[in-house]
Amino acid sequence: MKRVKSSLWSILESVVAGILGLAVAGLILKAWGYSPTAAYVALVRASFTDLYGFAGALANATPLILTAITFAIGARAGLFNIGAEGQLYMGALAAIAASLFRLPAGIHLIVALVFAAVAGVLWSLVPAILRATRGVSEVISTIMFNWIGHFLALFLVANVLVDPYRGEKTISAALTSRFPILIRGTDLSYGIFLSVAFALFVYFLLWHTVVGYEMRAAGANPDAARYGGVQSRRVVVLVFALGGIAAGLAGATQSLGRPPTYAVYSGLPQIANLGFDGIGVAMIGRNHPLGIIAAAIFYGGLQAGARLMQMTAGVPLEMVRVVQGVIVLALALPELLRIFRGLGRRLWRPRSLGEGGEG
Repeated sequence: MKRVKSSLWSILESVVAGILGLAVAGLILKAWGYSPTAAYVALVRASFTDLYGFAGALANATPLILTAITFAIGARAGLFNIGAEGQLYMGALAAIAASLFRLPAGIHLIVALVFAAVAGVLWSLVPAILRATRGVSEVISTIMFNWIGHFLALFLVANVLVDPYRGEKTISAALTSRFPILIRGTDLSYGIFLSVAFALFVYFLLWHTVVGYEMRAAGANPDAARYGGVQSRRVVVLVFALGGIAAGLAGATQSLGRPPTYAVYSGLPQIANLGFDGIGVAMIGRNHPLGIIAAAIFYGGLQAGARLMQMTAGVPLEMVRVVQGVIVLALALPELLRIFRGLGRRLWRPRSLGEGGEG
């Protein structure tokens, strides 16, 4: 009963926050001489009432579900893992690298996804080991690895996986390794099912297994978890590994599932910032896998509706970005405050005897 009340209260908070965000964004639009009503009607019509628009929202949501899961798993375990960006780059390029092999359709896609997942895990292991063995802040190490991953990805695109006929991109993914398109004429692929399935798997893991209980216990009360026998090092490594799998697969859904090129371009335009956007999606979804699915679709709808807001409501792109930012910030604020409160309690709690040791 307590859990149901908590869920209902979280939903109510999100609804109120969303209304406030829409109101503030509407006031900003009005102050600059644009019609909030016309802008919001265009946004909804483009994203959620039109089949192709909704397909675009789902296509945008596909990688965001996975990068949000990367952050959410860490947050549930008391870790601030913001390394999805670099792990996603490695996953996207590893999936493309699988096209260097000739394999049957179906099997080739599975192999490419395995490549992507392994690349994401490997890229997450160094921050995980540093955190588990040396106590190095995962915030610092994952930020550093995001930048290392960014420049390594640029090098791989331009020098290793480069298309010999088009130097601005990698080789295209083999036909046998691509996700099939779900709705013809759109860029929505079967990758959406992979993202949703992984989110459901993480939900089951966190709330219906002993391992998931240990992760949540480590995040809720590290002292009690340690004295209860939870091995903190194992939790850290497992959390980062699961997050790396999610981020690596997110990269694969972009390089193997977004037509027409099925490649990664110089400058990384189709994969850049998806890891950071996932943090916002995780906040909106309250770091809960089921909430993240809904939040990612909503966020994807905001992105898909931006074009029609410009065309029919006359709202310039810069103002569209302001509106999107205000709405996302308002929706993410309740979870952000909860995380900050938790961090504050940890920083100010009395230091226990033996703290920092292994459980």
